Amino acid sequence: PLVRDPTPIIEADVLVVESTYGNRLHKSLAETYDEFSSVLARVLPRGNVVVPAFAVGRSQELLYWFAKHFEDWNLGRWRIFMDSPMASKVIEVYDRHEELFDDDAKAMFHGKPHPFRLPNLKYTTDVEDSKAINEHNGGCIIIAGSGMCNGGRIRHHLLHNLGSAKNHVLFVGYQSAGTLGRMLVDGVSEVKLFGEQVKVNAQRHTIG
Repeated sequence: PLVRDPTPIIEADVLVVESTYGNRLHKSLAETYDEFSSVLARVLPRGNVVVPAFAVGRSQELLYWFAKHFEDWNLGRWRIFMDSPMASKVIEVYDRHEELFDDDAKAMFHGKPHPFRLPNLKYTTDVEDSKAINEHNGGCIIIAGSGMCNGGRIRHHLLHNLGSAKNHVLFVGYQSAGTLGRMLVDGVSEVKLFGEQVKVNAQRHTIG
């Protein structure tokens, strides 16, 4: 939704297509929005929403949709954390290259709220700031890498949030077989994090 659409190619002798998601039918964007907003509506004020997200592309896209739906998803009621130093650096790159955006994205970035400067959004690059997020027992949307939960800060947030049924884990990207993310999507009841067995009581959702 951010960068300009590629120029269509009318014909080719050979077409090679990478297709991570190509073997299934997908929900429409409207259905996806409805599902996202329904999850948020169910969580507040008691729990947190933990979102494993890839630092390049998906994290920035999430903020774009948050800005676009800031009012109708009642996002002003949340504390939103982007807990990924790499995602923060990538956002700086997006900021410098608005000439690559499509018209809708340009309009968003010149309106309010600005996708990368939401009024309740905090970027946490410092380790101590990252740890402090887990002092909040509810009302937080925590976006962190890695997207498949195999490394990065997301594992710390899962350690602190998986045990409670009031919390939700929202998967917004593909989870490869053998990853912690895939195990959680497949419904395991217990996982091992930092040498500790953790019961999975949090609710899990996969958003296309």
